[in-house]
Amino acid sequence: MIVERAPADRLPRGDTASRRAVDVVVALVLLPFLLVLLVLLGLLVRCTSRGPALYRQWRVGRGMRPFTILKLRSMRVGADRTGPAVCGAADPRVTAVGQWLRRTRLDELPQVVNLLRGEMTLIGPRPEVERFLPFYTPDELRLLDFRPGIIGPGALYAARHCAELDGTDSAETQYVERQLHVKLALDLAYLRDRRPATDLRLLAEAAGTVLGRR
Repeated sequence: MIVERAPADRLPRGDTASRRAVDVVVALVLLPFLLVLLVLLGLLVRCTSRGPALYRQWRVGRGMRPFTILKLRSMRVGADRTGPAVCGAADPRVTAVGQWLRRTRLDELPQVVNLLRGEMTLIGPRPEVERFLPFYTPDELRLLDFRPGIIGPGALYAARHCAELDGTDSAETQYVERQLHVKLALDLAYLRDRRPATDLRLLAEAAGTVLGRR
């Protein structure tokens, strides 16, 4: 897949106060519903595998600042330390419930906390795992000028193509060679032409993923 990369001088400077205000309003309006859903999903995780409901991981955010991202746990406890930092669709470390959570992207719901803290925005490039930053080009590093998002075009692409990492000798190598730069190019293209209509389209695509309409 070939995606035009956005020249650095055509990217906007960064996030706006209006975007931050929209994030906070949307999060607060949805918070009562999200809290109920998170409690139910957390109980499902706890009842089907040993360990906590939440999973915490260090990610790199805006300005190269690290922060702790929150997710519903989809792997067995400690499994993230026994394999690659990326998962295919049939990764044996992922629990049965975790497979469903990942497929529907519901494992990302706790990131509403990251959003309210100001560490993330609703729509934007996904925050990166530090070990992949050395593979970024100078243009791709411009993504770190922006607050990372819960939903983003690159992340939606990676979710659709995660099965390509199954059955490979090194999932991380395959991810870097086949998917990383395509994903980042999509994020750069989004930032170059960021507008409400694009955000609504990405929200609709994410909603379709939750409903199984991939």
